[in-house]
Amino acid sequence: MINLQYGKSILRQTKILKDTVLFKNCDCELHHPLFYAGQGVRYRKLEVILTTTIDKLGKAGEIVKVAPGHFRNHLMPKLLAVPNIDKFAYLISEQRKIYQPKEVEEVKVVPKTVEDTMKEYRTAARRLENARLVLRRFIKIDTELRSPVDKDELISEVARQLGVHIEPENLQLTSPLSTLGEFEVPLQLPKSLPLPEGKVQWTLDVKIRKK
Repeated sequence: MINLQYGKSILRQTKILKDTVLFKNCDCELHHPLFYAGQGVRYRKLEVILTTTIDKLGKAGEIVKVAPGHFRNHLMPKLLAVPNIDKFAYLISEQRKIYQPKEVEEVKVVPKTVEDTMKEYRTAARRLENARLVLRRFIKIDTELRSPVDKDELISEVARQLGVHIEPENLQLTSPLSTLGEFEVPLQLPKSLPLPEGKVQWTLDVKIRKK
């Protein structure tokens, strides 16, 4: 900040310069070079890196020019921007790698054809043809189970033990299995699938043992 005495000294120097022979008969205005220097500092813009997207200024990570006062009084206190120097540029780029969300790739779902569905049914039928599902249960009285086996549990165990995924509509279980023993639960599969030898319909063999 230029004090009063120093300012007066600058004015005196300007007046002396104007009274010299070179400028004595000149009507032009003279200004001390320090006036230009001070004015340049005031109006020179700074390059800063935005840490967040700001309307009408730029996006996060971009380098923009702003007035020093705007940066000092608004952007810097709120950490909306940092000076454009190597250290801050590196930190901002590394931060964006960590926190910037990755672009989600568009996944196109290809609908299944009838042939694909039939192929899945044939694979499942081959696994179920000679397979048996074995469950163990606590009994309450004699052969009565403490907790009956319902359709959802059978579907879950078929997937776990046999590696076959069946839909609820494929399993024709009218009521939960409530006793120990062996059961043949009817399965509803496409009629185009050939039935196993000696059977009139597809079934799921289930054996419930005492635990």
